[in-house]
Amino acid sequence: MVVFNLTQFSGKELTALPENGRIPRNLVGIGGRINTVSDTILELKKIKKSFGGNTVLNGLDISIGRGEFLTLLGASGCGKTTTLRIIAGLEQPDGGDILLDGESILSKEPNRRNVNTVFQNYALFPNMNVEKNIGYGLKIRKRPKEEIRRRVKEMLEMVQLPGFEKRMPDELSGGQRQRVAIARAVINQPQVLLLDEPLGALDLKLRRQMQLELKRLQKKLGITFIYITHDQEEAINMSDRIAVMRNGVFEQIGTPNEIYDHPETSYVADFVGNANIYRTPDKTYAIRSENILLGGEPECMIPAVVEEKSFAGGQLRILFALEDGQKITASRYGIDYDLNTGERIAIGWKEASAAEVIDNG
Repeated sequence: MVVFNLTQFSGKELTALPENGRIPRNLVGIGGRINTVSDTILELKKIKKSFGGNTVLNGLDISIGRGEFLTLLGASGCGKTTTLRIIAGLEQPDGGDILLDGESILSKEPNRRNVNTVFQNYALFPNMNVEKNIGYGLKIRKRPKEEIRRRVKEMLEMVQLPGFEKRMPDELSGGQRQRVAIARAVINQPQVLLLDEPLGALDLKLRRQMQLELKRLQKKLGITFIYITHDQEEAINMSDRIAVMRNGVFEQIGTPNEIYDHPETSYVADFVGNANIYRTPDKTYAIRSENILLGGEPECMIPAVVEEKSFAGGQLRILFALEDGQKITASRYGIDYDLNTGERIAIGWKEASAAEVIDNG
């Protein structure tokens, strides 16, 4: 866990600092700022939820900053979507509380919470054109027609779809439908926007394009985004912070750099970036494949045998078998590397590249 020098947080005060001098991760906001009450928009406090005796959420605690892009990252069944549904008011927790701008919203109906949701299937009304889909929330609020038309036009310009007012949903591409869904969600100016794997149905190229688009929109709007995904690359590319979930708890909360370079557990190290887990009799380390050194370096002192070579995603991956049975993968950009299957070599890594982790994988 990172130790902060409080002198860098001018204008921010903590009423009590833990005895170990460390600031809890759930209080660390965008860019390492402390989430005091003045800049925290949403808080989950000891949230619990079970279905039929199966514990899905087991006491979630987190503070989310105003204007932050937070990603809930985890495998299927870890509790991501349940967490989002509880924030939206579509599920009630068995215990705990949710504070929006310092006030509990547990007793409020979904339409009374200043929170909107974008679903993976977009949920556009098929019988309404783009203009009516986007303006639907304002119509329900009985806003004047001229205001609705003006606001819809502003939203379409923001999502770079000017002139699409009269298009029907089935006349739009997947990326265009996604933009319309986002415009409909933000036209009511929610304090928090929830996004449940909104890019999951898109192809890889369009998904990467929309990642950049979503991040651009989030910064322009200044709205807090809480984003769900199981895609580690998506989380790292888009987020201010990532909350890695496992079995209904937050395994680690931190910036993308913290999660990738300083994982706290072997599970986080393996789930985010598929790090090598190297075990000694008394300690466990996580080493990223790109940091494995191959022969000729002073650190290369571990005998290994090349077991397999494969090429994927622009990277050559070389699997090594160690004498004690452990496996280590090294990665290099390029199509080939002058090593053959069965060849013996000494490998290693720099001390700074090995993160000591709790072995819970």
